[in-house]
Amino acid sequence: MAAARSHPARERARSSRANAEVSPGEFGPDATREVDPRRIGPVRMSYSPQSDGAPDPGEVVWTWVPFEENDGRGKDRPVLVVAVESAGTCLAVQLTSKDHDGEGDFVSVGAGGWDGEHRPSWVNLDRVIRVHEGGMRRESTALSREPFERVTDRLRQRYGWR
Repeated sequence: MAAARSHPARERARSSRANAEVSPGEFGPDATREVDPRRIGPVRMSYSPQSDGAPDPGEVVWTWVPFEENDGRGKDRPVLVVAVESAGTCLAVQLTSKDHDGEGDFVSVGAGGWDGEHRPSWVNLDRVIRVHEGGMRRESTALSREPFERVTDRLRQRYGWR
């Protein structure tokens, strides 16, 4: 019987996953998850950013966000907190610097301190993310009120939130 041969590329991938740093929000009880925005019940959104280290509506925070394929992969990225839930978790929508100007499911929020290159950003209304305070890597910056209200107006229209 022949000995099983190791495949070098597979071994490197396995080794790099084992040695990779785990991002806050990636695993465990504080894992960041996509939620169905039509099934989470009443959502009350209000602009209330405070520079206190806790995620507040109107702030951009960083957390691990699962890829849309929901296959266990994801990456650390900025999200806009739009509401705080009674359990202490937050509802957020992800930001992207990929140009989505004129696309229906995206809202332009301009540039800000969440992006080191200060590129214009868009919020993806299709994906609502639940963030735990322990799953947040860092508080980045507050979005100004006007773009926050553009986002929340569209979320109200789309999902019937308050």
